[in-house]
Amino acid sequence: MNEINASGDITVQGKKVTFKVDALDDKYLPNEAATNAKRLAQQDHAPIVFCPHSGGILAIQGFNAKEQPQFILAAYSSEPAILQQQNGLTVMIPPRYDAYFEPFAKTEMEKFGKRLGLIPTTTAYGKEWAKGFSATWQKLGGTVLTNNGVDYNTTTDFSSVVSKALSEHPDVLFVGGPSQPTALVIKAARDQGFKGGFVVMDQAKFESMNGIVTQDMLNGAVGVMPLEKYPGPGTSQFIQAFKQAYGQDKVPNSENALNYQAMWAFAEAIKLAGTTTDVKAIMAKMPDAVKAVPAQKQPYGLSGISSAGHLQGPVVAAYVDHGQYNTLDIPSLDG
Repeated sequence: MNEINASGDITVQGKKVTFKVDALDDKYLPNEAATNAKRLAQQDHAPIVFCPHSGGILAIQGFNAKEQPQFILAAYSSEPAILQQQNGLTVMIPPRYDAYFEPFAKTEMEKFGKRLGLIPTTTAYGKEWAKGFSATWQKLGGTVLTNNGVDYNTTTDFSSVVSKALSEHPDVLFVGGPSQPTALVIKAARDQGFKGGFVVMDQAKFESMNGIVTQDMLNGAVGVMPLEKYPGPGTSQFIQAFKQAYGQDKVPNSENALNYQAMWAFAEAIKLAGTTTDVKAIMAKMPDAVKAVPAQKQPYGLSGISSAGHLQGPVVAAYVDHGQYNTLDIPSLDG
């Protein structure tokens, strides 16, 4: 938003549009997210409300396109159910997580074996990810062991739950939640002698685990490709700008980059619609807006938006081998 405002490029009826962020803490609770969204729309007249978790997004989808004032929901979650709500004012930002299921499962089975242990986070997102991935693993002929789900947001010592999972002799461990707790799970497994592979849910980012795990501990893991390894049209420029804004020691990841290019798309949609208040008109211009985002403002690249409101672009994952990130191309499930 700071960049957009500084550019002065977004105008409506000849007047410069100035964006600002109003942030409310929903404590990761769906009901709080819904309350906050209503407040932002009613009191602050926000035409767009971002929400970064599936529980809150699904709650907000119950009213954002039905009740007044209507607003566009910028949904940062990879939960596929978001796309099934037939909500005409939702834009889903990241790739859907079920696109990772088969490529991740096939890669890990081929390299390590068919016994899958589970230590996922116990959020709604984590439960659905684990359920869907387990079904794919079994469909491909694998064995799913006990689900040792744990709250990644409150747990600080994962040694006991890891020990329980390893007692069933898995070939591969399914892990994931926020990056730092995920790193602690992986470290605990390696410290206890686990030599197998890891399937890492897309919420956790490899580059955000550094400092907790060494690179060799990630060998055999599949997950989201680190942003710095992706050769997008605006990747290097985004990383440089991010570090200048927030510190050279700060490492941006895909979540930062995807939200960034989505905000540019929303700004272009407002410009093309010629309004900051008519959210249906703004939404109608999203297909054209995606094409209008400057290439240097696309760390990953935008190719379109689906009829269900899902931003389209490359889905790139990685398999870690000998400390190196090897590209796993993931096919889109949106056509």
